[in-house]
Amino acid sequence: MARYKDAVCRLCRREGMKLYLKGDRCYTDKCGISRRAYAPGEHGQGRKKLSNYGMQLREKQKAKRFYGVLESQFRKYFEMADKEAGITGDNLLRILETRLDNVVYRLGFGASRAEARQLVVHGHFLVNGKKVDIPSYLVRMGDVITVAEKSKSSSKFKDLAESFKGNTPNWLTADIENLEGKVVALPSREDIDLPIAENLIVELYSK
Repeated sequence: MARYKDAVCRLCRREGMKLYLKGDRCYTDKCGISRRAYAPGEHGQGRKKLSNYGMQLREKQKAKRFYGVLESQFRKYFEMADKEAGITGDNLLRILETRLDNVVYRLGFGASRAEARQLVVHGHFLVNGKKVDIPSYLVRMGDVITVAEKSKSSSKFKDLAESFKGNTPNWLTADIENLEGKVVALPSREDIDLPIAENLIVELYSK
């Protein structure tokens, strides 16, 4: 599957805000947007007023970059959200939040979504006792995510208790001692702390 391979700090600079794509580095003065708080490229420092379409497009790009999703899959998620009952924008964010790589990140098992995605691909996690190595796997309420037994002895997970920040969202519970997490509810819009104006994404795709 295609994946963005350029410098991820360029993505934050393009959106004009920190997307926290590199974990702990984003909290230091090495962060790209802290050094150069303007868009990349020759005309990056020029001010440009966005049209309505431009604002909608930027919001979509921001959401895709937060979750590390490419266009075809993002559109598929929108179509899923549009078919469900309720508010399409809320449905879209809920679907994105319940991706396995995002859940692993939210539980504190990965320093960033990119690292969490890599850990999932390498087969370090079980869902309800079965190995799942697909980052886009959508978890359900009641699912239990555990670190595979063979992975628990690795330095990454042995040191996790010391680095755990304890900011698990309300819809998840994390048992760091046993390297286990559980989906106790599906996330509501209030549970999602990302600065995304999902109504603009809905407007973009509804044209």
